[in-house]
Amino acid sequence: MIPSKTILTDDFGRKHNYLRISLLEKCNLRCTYCMPADGITLSPKASLMTADEIFALAQTFVENGVDKIRLTGGEPLLRKDFPEIVSKLSTLKTSLSITTNGILIDRHIDVLKQSNIKKINLSLDTLIAPKFHSVTLRNQFEKVVDNLHLLLNNDFQIKVNVVLMKGFNDNEIIDFIKLTQFLPISVRFIEFMPFAGNEWDRSKMVSQNEILSQLETSFSSEEIQKLEDEKNFTARTYKIKGFQGDFGIISSITNPFCDGCNRIRLTANGKIKNCLFSNSETDLLTPFRNGESITNLISESIKNKKKVRAGMVTVSEIDNPELHFGNRSMIAIGG
Repeated sequence: MIPSKTILTDDFGRKHNYLRISLLEKCNLRCTYCMPADGITLSPKASLMTADEIFALAQTFVENGVDKIRLTGGEPLLRKDFPEIVSKLSTLKTSLSITTNGILIDRHIDVLKQSNIKKINLSLDTLIAPKFHSVTLRNQFEKVVDNLHLLLNNDFQIKVNVVLMKGFNDNEIIDFIKLTQFLPISVRFIEFMPFAGNEWDRSKMVSQNEILSQLETSFSSEEIQKLEDEKNFTARTYKIKGFQGDFGIISSITNPFCDGCNRIRLTANGKIKNCLFSNSETDLLTPFRNGESITNLISESIKNKKKVRAGMVTVSEIDNPELHFGNRSMIAIGG
């Protein structure tokens, strides 16, 4: 049954109740799949949303059906007013979570608890310190691992995001899965996706089938349990029998999950993206600052959402850089 029309329901009947808000474009890591080697041109500070504007725009989305908000970046904890932002957002009738690289988590544990943030996605692409430096260009591996355990010791629900790249960390898939034997975490393997400046090509991507093939060489079919996927899932989830945690595969390229997509993205400079792959954006912040209503702009953006990956239906279309390299770098979109 197709839901009744609201400004957050698109022409395919998908109701968008999940808003991802990027707080800034800066990061204290330089992950190669996220940021171009020569960096990006940052938006002027005056064009970024203030704490009050983030709250006001979020409130508009919540009033129209959003009940889940995730704060992203860049690295969201780099915002000096992060405590003020989460304090304001925690007053809305919505669940609140964050995606972080984990480096600054220890400074914000109390703020997260006070704002009732329990779910945290932590990015960690390798379990080997020298490789961590090679992909992030920073020596922060031990800090991230320490903060992962700090979160677990404080009863946070943790998903570990792993962007897989052939020849870099595809030989660590089983090691990450073995982490779930003793840690109550959910590891999520993410197919390498194309964004401006990250030198994507399909040969670097580790597909869902390749991940499953590795899995089957290390565990028996009786040990591998397919779990029921969440509503509006992005990750197809699995568990090894007897392990504390689980793992999932986010296969945006080889096996997309667009039929159940419920996500909207708001960039740090106040532009709405109706799809991670989309080149087009709709400015909400300028009209908001001018005292204009933004509901029609939100509605039009959602209405224009394509059925699959911003109109790129086949993998061969994704191979064509002209169709997606006009998109922002990942760091400027928000994870």
